[in-house]
Amino acid sequence: MSTTTSHTANIRYTNIYFLGIGGIGMSALARYFKAMGKMVAGYDKTKTDLTQTLDDLDIEIHYTDSVANIPKNYFNHHNTLVVYTPALPKDSRELAYFKNNGFDVLKRSEVLGLITKNTFSLAVAGTHGKTTTTSILGHLLRFCEVKLTAFLGGISENYNSNLILNGDEVSVIEADEFDRSFLTLSPDIACITSMDADHLDIYGSKEALHESFNDFAKRLKPEGVFFVKNGLPIDGLTYGVEDNSDYTAQNVTIKQGSYHFDLKTPQETYAGFTFSLPGRHNLSNATVALAMALKQGCNPEDLKKALADFKGVQRRFSYQIKTDDLVYIDDYAHHPEEINAVHQAVREMYPDTSVTVVFQPHLFSRTKDFGQEFADSLSKFDDILLLDIYPAREMPIEGVDSNWLLEMIINPNKKVINKSDLVEEIKATKNKVILSLGAGDIGEQVKQIKKGLLNEN
Repeated sequence: MSTTTSHTANIRYTNIYFLGIGGIGMSALARYFKAMGKMVAGYDKTKTDLTQTLDDLDIEIHYTDSVANIPKNYFNHHNTLVVYTPALPKDSRELAYFKNNGFDVLKRSEVLGLITKNTFSLAVAGTHGKTTTTSILGHLLRFCEVKLTAFLGGISENYNSNLILNGDEVSVIEADEFDRSFLTLSPDIACITSMDADHLDIYGSKEALHESFNDFAKRLKPEGVFFVKNGLPIDGLTYGVEDNSDYTAQNVTIKQGSYHFDLKTPQETYAGFTFSLPGRHNLSNATVALAMALKQGCNPEDLKKALADFKGVQRRFSYQIKTDDLVYIDDYAHHPEEINAVHQAVREMYPDTSVTVVFQPHLFSRTKDFGQEFADSLSKFDDILLLDIYPAREMPIEGVDSNWLLEMIINPNKKVINKSDLVEEIKATKNKVILSLGAGDIGEQVKQIKKGLLNEN
């Protein structure tokens, strides 16, 4: 990095302690502060591949919520900043200790706001598409040699990281609507990819969620540029795929599993783009990332090379096996609209091929709020295997479980299964294309599924 002044001017602490350090957004911040020369440690309830990558960076992590486990260097409230995720349980012992003993305790989004305050920032908001769009945008700007730091909500295949460090003049960030976190940001360029109802446990209604996105739009700096997906009930420069948007991908064709298209802008049309991530939703994400990069000043010819070089994001239509006889794809989809988007992509790429979906519902409240929508989207696949609901931060809701969801699925080829039987149940469907979907710990099962399907020991 060139310098660290503009990024860290608002962070005076030598020690940064994370509660929920294994979260995808939290771990990106932990990596960032470690790179800035800070002392970093934290707690998470579960060991994962993400916590292992932090451990490899000599970041100290423990897995029991106990004040006794906090490293002694972090007990001085004058030089320790505590960062926590809103997904942390309300009865967290460590969080209570820090709050009751004079420590500065900030949400992840508030820290992002401080870090990016003195930079030119590009923010990506939306109930779906944030991570892919942010990752494409970060990659485009990095390829164009912009001096940037990008905080990603997923692991970029190009960088094998959720953090892109190439300077401190520009910030690229996911603007997360959960817990209204994105209202701590003040971007120069921003977009909204989608506004489907979600997080109703936080917002209560779709109208309240929309109001929050409107509030986010008002956070834009006075001379800022704002993009919205065509059709959303909010003002801005529009983008889309083969429509009448201000910025649109047109003349779209598919060759050898990749999209080829031209980008029409209000000024002119740039021909000859290639993009290898399947699904019209991903092509839409690429379109707005290109629009934002153009506004940032990137050269269109450089953007063509950069987009063709984009390898994707882990758990976003990620190919685990891709042979003539067997295809296994893993995806983070955990909302009915995301499942619909994955279904569209897989049918476009593999027409007339039977597909098995393994789905782990995420949150009791989301499953309850969208039970019928989940059932409708899952029914479109040829065989449906359901795991138990991943509770995350929630307690069970009486009457809401995977068997309840299974009853609503109209496709007769359906079953609730145990994790221990995953591979055998998948094989029993005898389908060529396999999907694993969900935002819980199903991601930790991917290696096991892959090995099982390939008959490896």
